[in-house]
Amino acid sequence: MTLNARRVAYLVAANTALAPFAIDAYLPAMPALAEAGVQSVHHTELSISGFLLGFALGQLTGGPLSDRIGRRPVLLGGLVVFLLASLMITRVDALPELLAWRFVQALGGGGCVVNSAAIVRDCFSGREAAKVMSTMAMIMMLAPLAAPAVGSGLLYLADWWLIFVFLAAYAAFLLWLMGTRLPETRAPDAPVASPRQVLRNYASVLRHREGMGYVFSVAATFSGMFAFITASPFLYITHYGVTPAIYPLVFGANVVVMALSNRLNIRLLRRRTPQQNMRLGLGVQFTVSLCLVALVASGLDSLATVVPLIMLFMGMVGLITPNAIASLLEHFSHMSATATALLGSIQFSCGALAGVVVSAFEIDSAWPMVLTMLGVSLAGNLALRGLVGRAGHPALGEQG
Repeated sequence: MTLNARRVAYLVAANTALAPFAIDAYLPAMPALAEAGVQSVHHTELSISGFLLGFALGQLTGGPLSDRIGRRPVLLGGLVVFLLASLMITRVDALPELLAWRFVQALGGGGCVVNSAAIVRDCFSGREAAKVMSTMAMIMMLAPLAAPAVGSGLLYLADWWLIFVFLAAYAAFLLWLMGTRLPETRAPDAPVASPRQVLRNYASVLRHREGMGYVFSVAATFSGMFAFITASPFLYITHYGVTPAIYPLVFGANVVVMALSNRLNIRLLRRRTPQQNMRLGLGVQFTVSLCLVALVASGLDSLATVVPLIMLFMGMVGLITPNAIASLLEHFSHMSATATALLGSIQFSCGALAGVVVSAFEIDSAWPMVLTMLGVSLAGNLALRGLVGRAGHPALGEQG
């Protein structure tokens, strides 16, 4: 079966959208979950971090397994685990159960989603891979845009449990879609790594100075994003008084900017390198985080002042993530799923840590969120400039 760029983008976007749906669809239901007996809103927010940790582990194990036995078995197996765990979550009535099944759900989701970038790298390379990934990311933005609205609608239609029934149904749809439309993209003659070789492969990525610059840049951006996502139900609904029905609109505004920045990234790649776009995006994020800290310190933070800055911060993800992934995989094309798994596990672990930091302080203000965003954006800029510098792969840097 022949795959063209657009078809690959649509298929991997549908697959990758599983993560934002699993994370964002139940954000409007956080207060309802707390009222149902899963303790406070702040404690309920820990389920986001639990999901991210499971997602990180799922990618860390699923990536090498995918390089060894193929993309399809790992992808379809992960979807089955995700589907079953989603149905089990509908029956939880305490925080430990919620955390446990969200972790299992994330293990399956991580093993599934880690294949997306590897599938793109199986089919494309260089600037073309960066463009396909940016197109994929732009399509995928529909998921976090729609997810809170879907979750809010399901919450009003029944209760929070219906959101997880929806997630199970989406996983079932993906099982059909990937099972019937996606062939095996891993080359039959690709070398098979032993467990010891897998560890050596991970070590080779960890020792690669430029590659780790891309990894840490994405991890920092991801941490800033999840500092906001974790804090947003409390900050917007409880602190600023937004209703659950309006919350998806305020949250979705960020996704619109992210989609536009992905489109901008495609245009800028005609005359700029991916590394230049990454430096631009990280610089803007650091400036925005400074402005957010200044707003909170002056007492001028409000929905009207915070939301536009958050939109700009989140929008820069479109200039950073696709370029970092494409640049990293140019150095590790022979073990793309393993490299992607390490990237994913580090970025999701850092996102989970940022979420824990934000949730740990039950403070009725935006301070935990904005200080976390400032710290991680500073770290991302230092990582890119210190580890990558002006380096760029020739295949990505040549003008087209």
